[in-house]
Amino acid sequence: MDSSVAVAPIATENGIEHTENKVSHHKISSKGGWNAAIFIIMVEMAQRFAYYGLAGNLIQYLTNVLNEPTATAAQDVNNWVGISSIFPLLGAFVADSYLGRFNTILLSSFIYFMGMVLLSLAVSVIPLHYRKAVFFTALYILAVGEGGHKPCVQTFAADQFDERNPKDKDAKSSFFNWWYLGIVFGASAAVLVAIYLQDNVGWAVGFGVMAGALALALAIFLIGIKRYRKQAPVGSPFTTVAQVFVATARKFLDKAMIIDEIDLASRERNPWRLCSLNQVEEVKLVIRLIPIWLSCLMFSCILVQLHTFFTKQGSTMRRSIGSNFQVPPASLQSLVGLSILVAVPVYERIFVPLARRITGHRSGITMLQRIGIGLFTSILTMIVAALVEAKRVRTARENGLIDSPKAIVPISIWWLLPQYLLVSICDVFGIVGLQELFYDQMPEAMRSIGAAAYISIIGVGSFINTGVIEVVEAITHRSWLVDNLNRAHLDYFYWVLAGLSALNLCVFIWIAKRFVYKKVLEDESKEEVC
Repeated sequence: MDSSVAVAPIATENGIEHTENKVSHHKISSKGGWNAAIFIIMVEMAQRFAYYGLAGNLIQYLTNVLNEPTATAAQDVNNWVGISSIFPLLGAFVADSYLGRFNTILLSSFIYFMGMVLLSLAVSVIPLHYRKAVFFTALYILAVGEGGHKPCVQTFAADQFDERNPKDKDAKSSFFNWWYLGIVFGASAAVLVAIYLQDNVGWAVGFGVMAGALALALAIFLIGIKRYRKQAPVGSPFTTVAQVFVATARKFLDKAMIIDEIDLASRERNPWRLCSLNQVEEVKLVIRLIPIWLSCLMFSCILVQLHTFFTKQGSTMRRSIGSNFQVPPASLQSLVGLSILVAVPVYERIFVPLARRITGHRSGITMLQRIGIGLFTSILTMIVAALVEAKRVRTARENGLIDSPKAIVPISIWWLLPQYLLVSICDVFGIVGLQELFYDQMPEAMRSIGAAAYISIIGVGSFINTGVIEVVEAITHRSWLVDNLNRAHLDYFYWVLAGLSALNLCVFIWIAKRFVYKKVLEDESKEEVC
């Protein structure tokens, strides 16, 4: 045998090649898969209710109660969202290596509940001189809970559908749309209920209701325990990736699976020198997704404006409905959710069938095309936001309010409606597309990592937004993002984000055109290329 070309045998005895996880052996029909998934969707709805009830109004608490400057509060929100979205990488590692997805969800839900209880105490009974420290401690306990919950719950729900069952496979193709619909319902309820209570009754009441929702979520999750398809932990996928990279450093990527003279001389296969074909191909799939991950960071940088500067814009505008009711500025975030509640069924029932007739693609458009539409819409969002902000400032100047930061500018908050609706379109196309891509194109054993990788886009994008704020503050000598928004130039900041996003879209298109999908569609004879 020529040792320079011999391919390493696939060694299944050490468990490295087992890409199919061990699943509890009971047959579940397509209907059974949905029955189990519905329990998990309800848990996610309650979790999102708590998360968005906090994230949606956090900048108001930081500026109005803790008296932080607007730019500092925006950075604190971005940093918390960022860390909450980075921790899922650790949570996915723990789930895949040690606890399994079910146990990780259970543990993280309890941690999240305890963090929300502490947050409720921080805004009520904790003495004032300790309040800020306890508040931020509770925030980052919640971030730990997010780390375990986010990467596992969606993957665990998708696992309830058996891909070997044709009916389940078809059901899963619609699952991601309905999953996101459940998230949106929970988020919208948070904005309409929890944030209203925070602004009109008290922060302790608002956070207490969110803690109650988490307790209910934990109970619901346990009720469905006998219905779930549970997968045992299969070992860290990071080890597999690391072994391929080490073997590659000693040889080359495709040669990591080639038996050389050293391998022949060894009595046992060294997994850090010799990898299987399956290992190498799995790592190639992961590497293939990295450029997509990088090219979507600016997209999430746009979306985080929803929780920061969009809310601050609304707080300066006329918000009255009738003679007594005042719309909480953060409540406009519910428009995003309500729009998605309409847009997802329209996308599923109208857009996909029409697009399928044109493209012949089973899903109407490819996952990357769907993401690309989301990225393009994010540019339009910033352009519209900049134009509306310019009008708001012009109205303030015309009414002599330019130096009255606490005065209400006589312009209706509903002028912000277009930018909120555009964010909903960004979500329907971009966010759902990313969820599906990082689930579908990851190796089966690494799907928790895939979910964490998608979530980390939001986190890293939040940190990038913090960096952009710091750069803008330095270049403009802190004149664009001052506390008095009437004197600030928030519209200029939005134009900067629009320009950066346009450049980012060009990069994404260049990468997407060269991306080769992992799976071959049933009606195509070769791999699909965007």
